[in-house]
Amino acid sequence: MEHPFWRTKFVVTDPDDIRSIIGSGIKEVWIDVEKGLDVSAASETREQVDAKVDEALMHAAVTGTPQQIAPRQRVAMAEEVERAAMICANSKGAVVSMFQEVRMGKAISAGAAGELVDEISSSVMRNPGALISLARLKTADDYTYMHSVAVCALMVALAHTLDFDDRQTRDAGMSGLLHDLGKALLPMKVLNKPGKLTDEEFRIIKSHPEEGHRLLVEGGTVEGMPLDVCLHHHEKVDGSGYPHRLKDEQISEFAKMGAVCDVYDAITSNRPYKAGWDPAESIRKMTEWCNGHFDMRIFQAFVKSIGIYPIGSLVRLSSGRLAVVTEQSEHSLLVPRVKAFFSTGSMTYIAPELIDLARPGATEKIVAREDAQKWGIKNLDRLWVA
Repeated sequence: MEHPFWRTKFVVTDPDDIRSIIGSGIKEVWIDVEKGLDVSAASETREQVDAKVDEALMHAAVTGTPQQIAPRQRVAMAEEVERAAMICANSKGAVVSMFQEVRMGKAISAGAAGELVDEISSSVMRNPGALISLARLKTADDYTYMHSVAVCALMVALAHTLDFDDRQTRDAGMSGLLHDLGKALLPMKVLNKPGKLTDEEFRIIKSHPEEGHRLLVEGGTVEGMPLDVCLHHHEKVDGSGYPHRLKDEQISEFAKMGAVCDVYDAITSNRPYKAGWDPAESIRKMTEWCNGHFDMRIFQAFVKSIGIYPIGSLVRLSSGRLAVVTEQSEHSLLVPRVKAFFSTGSMTYIAPELIDLARPGATEKIVAREDAQKWGIKNLDRLWVA
């Protein structure tokens, strides 16, 4: 996520590479045992890792069902997506203004921030998938601002899944909206740098939790959990996070929620230095990272809130067709609604077909996640947004 290298994975060919990794402060790396020259027979294979991930995701799918919005409140994805798009546009402008005011030394307006949280929360309550998915489609230049909107929405959805009361849910949303406020004081050339960060630039990036916390304390308009999440959303349960290297029981529930929501939006979004990952692939990656990074109970609740195959995920169906996930099912995390649009047999686009995999008698099922680049598919997001 945040390191001084311009790539997240590369072959180590020089001892200086190892010294650079150690010197950067990175505490843990993943090693591809199939490419190493000194592979140990005891090393865990990719197949073993995948099997563990599958087991963990299946556990999340069957241990209870996602907290559902009351039927009288929930609306269809197609109905909410237009309103959600307007909220995203308005929210971006509001967050840009908020960051600009902070840069000018002004305090955050708790009232204005609260109104924004309420508007985002209302959309999430009507249909959680609409705004959360649209907020993921930010450009690299919009990332710093829309990331706050996305994490706010994710925190609200997660709080709802955890059965928080209205006050706690609002606090969760406010925490998500303000968690990266410290980045308002960082140089944009560092935040949006497309290449490798220097050690000094990396130190600057890592200062944003404490800078944001200081701004909120000095402003005096926000208190409670938003302060804690702003300061501690980069802590990890194994104590390897920052700024205070807190361990499991020392990290609040809200900060643990912030850590999960922050990482998910970061890795699924286009950044100046990398393209976003597929949502379903991101969930699998986060499942691999759970030991040490995230609180398992919080992460499982997060999976329930957005799905094992979140909206926008590319999947292959048992018929051999490729489909994009368009909406979650109220019945199971394993059977979302999808739009089939491509035949892997004939390697051609086909007339789009909406399929409810949870419908009684449905013959299709998801057999695999797929990489759009592998199939030469572009503009995948247009398919589910439409």
